[in-house]
Amino acid sequence: MIRIHRRQALCSLMALIAGLHPRAAGSQAIYPTRPIRVIVPFAAGGVGDTVIRVLAPIIEKKLSQKLIVESKPGGLGNIGAQEVARATADGYTLLVATANNFVINPALMKMTFDPLTTVPPIAKVADIPLIFCSNPSVPVHDLPGFIQYARAHPGELNYGSPGNGSNNHLLVEKLNQLTGIELVHVPYRGAPQGAMATLTNEVQLYPMGFAVVGGHLQAGKLTALAVTASERLPMLPETPTVVEAGLPDLVSSNWWAIAAPKGTPESIIRILDGAIVEALGDPAVAKQFAALGVSVPKQTREQFIASLRPEAEAWAEVIRRGKITLE
Repeated sequence: MIRIHRRQALCSLMALIAGLHPRAAGSQAIYPTRPIRVIVPFAAGGVGDTVIRVLAPIIEKKLSQKLIVESKPGGLGNIGAQEVARATADGYTLLVATANNFVINPALMKMTFDPLTTVPPIAKVADIPLIFCSNPSVPVHDLPGFIQYARAHPGELNYGSPGNGSNNHLLVEKLNQLTGIELVHVPYRGAPQGAMATLTNEVQLYPMGFAVVGGHLQAGKLTALAVTASERLPMLPETPTVVEAGLPDLVSSNWWAIAAPKGTPESIIRILDGAIVEALGDPAVAKQFAALGVSVPKQTREQFIASLRPEAEAWAEVIRRGKITLE
């Protein structure tokens, strides 16, 4: 009997230890045991697709499993995001999505789910500040000069964006609201088309990422007026920030994040977050990001999550004041 009691006690102790340890027996303990599906809710070859493929080798090495990246475009990113929201919360289906998915779309359209609660982000993986670019025919060299010029020509200047409700669109709408200027919005099907429209002076202002516009700036075909970051970009050291231009409320990033379905065990979230943090700290990633005009995020997971609701409220106010719709 004593031997049996000792055996039962030992089994109970082992079970208790297993329950407390993040690598406990069961699905959480040995996670991951198979490849992880990563959905990008936009077209293949875009920014999100590129970012996750830069990070993937380090994350795969850390987790000892492959990341299977799939593009599921449509609905301004909502189709892919909703697929992840409906997936089993076991850490084997993840989302790589942008600010539009989490903090803009809910105020812009009728949605069947709240992304911040049904697909909560694990970590921000990329910050992409935008560059206010103008056609050289506009006789200005910085953002304050452009604002002054626009005030002298109300309703005569156009600005481009990759579509209604995009981060680029809302950023210039916010500029209109903050300064009282009247720039006319011209939406395009994507950033390359908008860049071409700026080169031909069809639009006089367009906020774009360095990856799209860097070559045109270096060739002198476009003018960089300001960057939407709090610090100057290493690849554009002569271009002032919006803070230096006196418009700190325009600090903005077309950021990307990795998210998982609601209910994913915290132990799995910690494993994923650790792998992401390690990847973001790799010098090779920083080098590749810099070449793309992408900044490595400086926020912790907690800081990032805390910033989401305030950012969503700020964009919702811009949308409300500007009476912005998808039409």
